[in-house]
Amino acid sequence: MSDESVSAEGFARESLAVLTQITASGREEVAGAAGLIADCVRSDGVIQAFGTGHSQAIVLELAGRAGGLVPTNRLSIADLVLYGGEDPAVLDDPLLERRPGVAERLYDLAAPHPQDLFVIISNSGVNNVVVETALLAKEHGHPLLAITSLSHTRAVPAGHASGRKLADIADVVLDNRAPRGDALLELPDGGSVCALSTLTGVMLVQMAVAEASRMLLDAGERPPVYVSANVPGGFEGNLELDKRYAGRIRRTAG
Repeated sequence: MSDESVSAEGFARESLAVLTQITASGREEVAGAAGLIADCVRSDGVIQAFGTGHSQAIVLELAGRAGGLVPTNRLSIADLVLYGGEDPAVLDDPLLERRPGVAERLYDLAAPHPQDLFVIISNSGVNNVVVETALLAKEHGHPLLAITSLSHTRAVPAGHASGRKLADIADVVLDNRAPRGDALLELPDGGSVCALSTLTGVMLVQMAVAEASRMLLDAGERPPVYVSANVPGGFEGNLELDKRYAGRIRRTAG
């Protein structure tokens, strides 16, 4: 890669090439993910979405946004404080996501129903809380969709005592095609700049939701979808949609 590739044009060119690859060769995996989502909605389940760090951006893309499916719930390490009564200082620990036992606490706070689908997003797919959450989901019989970088996860050691990684546990894996370390553009003296996984993760999530919606429509069912709260009647209409899942989905400010 030439020095000229480290530029706006270089990132646009390289990232669009990866997005094209996803749309061309990822259809089977997207269809599998969409099937899990559609089955969850049909069975009155909730999509439990979890990620840490910047993977939370993909969680926000899936859970509780305009144009998105209503039965979605965002899981976060911050739930330990928001719903679990922990001291906010616990979140100051930069290695919290690697601590054993955190996943079990988050699972208990979410109180998922048996038919709920877990969607776990992690570029590396190796940190302890990610793998433990995946193992808990499967232990309790939940279907599991993973969004991860296969290039990254295959290039690094497992961080969980079991030796397993997120991609090993999931029923369906969506490969975000991000490189090891996530950054796309190589710098001339070593290192790289400009992360890719958020861009490709958003594409994969929206493709899966679109395909799941098509499956529901083909079956004569209307997908339960949020309207923007910033259009007349949107906020009130969304409150009515939320009532079906009262006590099962969290909608906090911010």
